[in-house]
Amino acid sequence: MNFVEANGAKIPALGLGTMTLMDAVCVDTVETALCVGYRHIDTAERYRNESEVGEGLRRGLRAAGIAREDVFVTTKVFHDRLAAADFERSLDQSLKKLELSWVDLLLIHWPSPNVPLKETLGVLCKAKRDKRAKHIGVANFTVPLLQDAVKLASEPLVTNQIEVHPFIDQDKVIAVCRGHGLAVTAYCPLARGKVPGNEVLARVGKTRGKSAAQVALRYLVQQGIIPIPRTPNPDHLAANLAVFDFKLSDAEMAEIGRLKQGGMRVVNPPHAPRWDN
Repeated sequence: MNFVEANGAKIPALGLGTMTLMDAVCVDTVETALCVGYRHIDTAERYRNESEVGEGLRRGLRAAGIAREDVFVTTKVFHDRLAAADFERSLDQSLKKLELSWVDLLLIHWPSPNVPLKETLGVLCKAKRDKRAKHIGVANFTVPLLQDAVKLASEPLVTNQIEVHPFIDQDKVIAVCRGHGLAVTAYCPLARGKVPGNEVLARVGKTRGKSAAQVALRYLVQQGIIPIPRTPNPDHLAANLAVFDFKLSDAEMAEIGRLKQGGMRVVNPPHAPRWDN
């Protein structure tokens, strides 16, 4: 597994997203992922599957013969739990469900217009200091919010998890992340199923015996972006890992880059106010 280093964190360069994976499917997927070589698992309080992720993790550690320290586990606190006391309770509940004493990465899942960012960052940084989280970061933060977060945080932020795939223009926020030494973690890296039918990605992949999905993931990892695709399909899990054995040319990277469009980025949950990028 390759790694991306950011502000003291060493993050596996591809992870398993678990949003919408529930019950036995979630348990089995996490276990299988670890057995085929994944070392990065992403969940969240709001996914309502932390208990299943924890069980899959324990099974996977046994089956793969690896230690807990070998797996990078991320969870997140949702925007309705960002007041200090609520945040503390949410984190404690997440650790209890996961049956872990610490997570590798703890994120603010979405920013909140109702709680001062300084308050939330204070308790997020405290979680790092008291070793319930080895690293901390944010998710779905726009340029101005990210700038504010970096200024207010007393501990280094290591990533901003946002939607990134070949069809979306996130160049501004990615540039700000890199300027502050943060990694970019990409959710929905296959554009909610739009990648497999794309002619450009399919054509580029065909020359190498790769799928359009593998090309899309390679496009991200080649830029140092960390994709976390979600799939319960064992064949797809293995295929997702097979993106480190080939490289796209500069011309191919540029051609894929021209697929970007504007206006597709989800900035906040549908029920919350929006911030401009």
